[in-house]
Amino acid sequence: MMRQYELVERVRAYDPEVDEDRLNRAYVFTVQMHGTQKRASGDPYFSHPVEVAGLMTELKMDEDTIITALLHDTVEDTLTSIEDIENRFGPEVARLVDGVTKLSKIEAQTEDERAAENLRKFLLAISDDIRVLLVKLADRLHNMRTLHF
Repeated sequence: MMRQYELVERVRAYDPEVDEDRLNRAYVFTVQMHGTQKRASGDPYFSHPVEVAGLMTELKMDEDTIITALLHDTVEDTLTSIEDIENRFGPEVARLVDGVTKLSKIEAQTEDERAAENLRKFLLAISDDIRVLLVKLADRLHNMRTLHF
């Protein structure tokens, strides 16, 4: 799993103006919020959003997208609200996290509802902000890479 300083260094390598404090706060926040949650592999749950953020650094995504990747499961899997995210990390990150969360909710529907809603949400995500879709795709990629557990 990528350590906090490694994530910051990766981003700083392509964005020397990055707000390191903000990235550090997001990393610590996801670790704290996911607490003792575990993945099927037994790894701490927070390793997943950290790895998704790492995938975003490979694409040289902006600071808000990296933070969104770190926080993408906090609203869905912890007691964190979109308002908490907005207060701590700003309206742009809150909007992006909300978009990823809404895409995740598609999975809890019947097959027909899911297909129609999936297409609708996909089109909305693309028209609103492609970064939402990129974080969701990285989320799925990391989940697929760890399916053997």
